[in-house]
This record gives sequence, structure tokens and C-alpha cells, in this order.
Amino acid sequence: MKKTRALIALMVAVLTLSACGQPEFTYVRDKDGTTYFKVPASFTQLDAYPIELYLSGDHPGSQAAVLRAQRVWSTAFDQSADPSVNHLLGSTEPFVYATVHQLTEEQRDAVSLNRLRDFILPVTEEMRTAYLQQAIQSNQPPMFGRFELIKDEVLALDGGAKGVRVRFNYQIGNEIQTFDHTALLDAKGTKVSVMLIGCQSVCYAKRAAEFDKIASSFKLLRLPG
Repeated sequence: MKKTRALIALMVAVLTLSACGQPEFTYVRDKDGTTYFKVPASFTQLDAYPIELYLSGDHPGSQAAVLRAQRVWSTAFDQSADPSVNHLLGSTEPFVYATVHQLTEEQRDAVSLNRLRDFILPVTEEMRTAYLQQAIQSNQPPMFGRFELIKDEVLALDGGAKGVRVRFNYQIGNEIQTFDHTALLDAKGTKVSVMLIGCQSVCYAKRAAEFDKIASSFKLLRLPG
């Protein structure tokens, strides 16, 4: 009996140590170490380069793609059992895309809170109108429809930095997709850091607290010196 109890106690201790050894989060920084966030360790990290090509429209062999790669850092995380960058715009499981852009001089002059809102998807009325007009001119049905603004918050940041956090719905195909978009402009006005979290609206409604934890971890870091 004593040996049995000792064996059970040993097994419990081993299982406890194993559980403690498993990280709860994956901690992420951009290549310059200025932007930080964390995601649950259950998410799979993906190569975000295909997303960059999709969002920019650049040909992978073009000079534009080469220059963009020099000033843009990005990564993606998917909690799907079958992770894919295609889940950026539609998934029943959470998807996280994060990117940091070193702005050109032209972009620095044009950056504003509305530009931060529209950095990835059309959110403001002006950009949504422009998007629809472009779709009409190209004789292509718009991918994004039935926009619904859920939350629009201007963030209070230290040291002259500024930012926005916007939550909104878009109908994509037959599904309603919820997006949580955070965009931060550093104090020098030279770098924009963006996090986009998305999943279908039913999924988002159930897991909003988890998404809030991910979004609230997205911060700018002050490097020494």
C-alpha cells in the first residue's frame, strides 16, 4: 500500500512539473525590438509574407516587394487545427496578424488617426466609399460588405505616441467576420505598429475576453539610449 501511495505521489509530481513547464504564452517582438505582444501558446505561428503580398498587391519579384520587405516586419498566428494565412479574412478560430511599418517621408506627412484606422482594411466612411468605387470601376463585386462599427477608441499613450483601437464587422461571402484592429504611431512619427485580430462574429462574441488580453498586450517599447 505504501509503495502504491508513493508511486501515485510521484506520478502527480511529474505531471505537475510537466504542466508547469509548458508556456502559457508566446512572447513576440518585432525585429527592432520596439513592438511587443503575446498570444496564447496554443496558436501556431505562420510566415506572413503571403499576407504582405496580398495586402500590397506587389509581385513577389518586383522592386516594390523588395523595398517593402526592407521596411516592413510582420508575423501571423492561427489557432485553427489546420492553420493557414488564408484565415486572415475568414475563420471559425481566432487569427492574429501583426505588422510594423517604417514609414516613408510621404507616409509620415499623411499619417493621421484616420490613416491608422484604415491601415489594413477600409474602416472610415471615406475609405469605404473609395473601396466601393474602385470595385465598381473594375467591374468586380466587393469582397467586403455590410460594414458595422462596434467600437472606436483613441488610445492614450505616453511620450507623444498615439493610437486607435477599432472593432468592426464585415460580411465576407456568407459569413460575418469580426475584426479588432489596433494601430500605434511611435513618438517620432516614423513607425506604425498594427495588430489585427479576427474570426467569425459568433466566435468573437464567445471569446471577446481572450481577444482583449491579446490586444491589450500590444505595446510600444522604449529602448535604452
